[in-house]
Amino acid sequence: MKITITEPALKWFEEEMDIEKGEFIRFFARYGGDSSVQQGFSLGVTKESPKEAAATLDVNGYTFFIESDDLWYFDNHDLHVKYSRKTNSITYDYQQ
Repeated sequence: MKITITEPALKWFEEEMDIEKGEFIRFFARYGGDSSVQQGFSLGVTKESPKEAAATLDVNGYTFFIESDDLWYFDNHDLHVKYSRKTNSITYDYQQ
């Protein structure tokens, strides 16, 4: 499992989530919504420290991660986080 984040998406996190160097950002499975990998679930994001990280990405002093308990959601896909100018929000691509 691999996490990638584009530079525009990283700027979105810095501005919208007010993240600071040394902080952790978790991607997690949440009930509700829809995704291309799990119907009835969507991906959430929050600032918190990892307990048992299964995938991590360290970039520009920030650590993005996915807990081992949430690996089922990705169904053997990698997570690619991008920024959409159209919606002014981040988007997720799930790639095998």
